[in-house]
Amino acid sequence: MPEARQPCPPFMHETARQKVQAAEDAWNTRDPQRVALAYTPDSAWRNRDTFVNGREEIVAFLTRKWEREQEYALRKDLWAFHEDRIAVRFQYEWHDTGGQWWRSHGNELWEFDEHGLMRRREASINDIAISEADRRIHGPRTEGRGRHGVDLPLR
Repeated sequence: MPEARQPCPPFMHETARQKVQAAEDAWNTRDPQRVALAYTPDSAWRNRDTFVNGREEIVAFLTRKWEREQEYALRKDLWAFHEDRIAVRFQYEWHDTGGQWWRSHGNELWEFDEHGLMRRREASINDIAISEADRRIHGPRTEGRGRHGVDLPLR
């Protein structure tokens, strides 16, 4: 039996919010091995136009992602939840090897197993070129940096 990743479904508002924050914290480590442990061994993903299956492919995907998306910093916000599903909206900022900064906006649909591992992730993402001066996400949330419950601006 796999080790549970608390909180587990069925989700309530507070436990869904905790799950979203745990995902944000893990992704902000930019550690593919750590992030992959939150997913079932056979987890299925759609990320933009890429399909990923299982932890090994998740690790390879995230390794390539964070080699390309430098100084990646993410914010996720709970959008909706029901039983074993959570919907989030997110924004992250990063720069490419040429120094161009980007803000990536998107939505994710998550489905969890009874142990709190994500078995399905669907992500729709759009990228907008920004200047470094227009950045608003500077690293992971810390005390005083990026309050929860405040809507992310659309632009």
